[in-house]
Amino acid sequence: MIIRELAQQTGVPAKTIRYYESIGLLPRPQRAANNYRLYAPTDAERLRFIASARGLGFSLADIAEILAARDRGIAPCQRVLDAIARRLAEIDRRIVDLLALRDSLQQLEAEGASLPRDDVRGDHCVCYLLRTMHDTGQISIQKGDFSNV
Repeated sequence: MIIRELAQQTGVPAKTIRYYESIGLLPRPQRAANNYRLYAPTDAERLRFIASARGLGFSLADIAEILAARDRGIAPCQRVLDAIARRLAEIDRRIVDLLALRDSLQQLEAEGASLPRDDVRGDHCVCYLLRTMHDTGQISIQKGDFSNV
């Protein structure tokens, strides 16, 4: 099958398939006379595994390690369990951080609700509270910390 068919069959975009090839997650495919990539059913199976693991938040490094073990004829089960344990620990840390962020926002909302809403300079309104929380270090979570949750 050609890359378009592989992409349709697996739901993985052709650009991503080419990227996975470039980093070695997928083996380089054979080429047809017209230089089109030709994929086997095993490539689709491997790509489905990669897509599923990525959907669960596994890193490309974890996936590469699992696939490398399988390619060497070693059962990757323990590696998969280790990756799952790392992922769960990461999610637990993020949940703690999100709950702390939620508490900060609730506190800010409660305090800011009683302040004036017409303070253009932001010296005596909820904007001042935001600035104060950041300056005192009460807000430790930065934008982008939860992109993978």
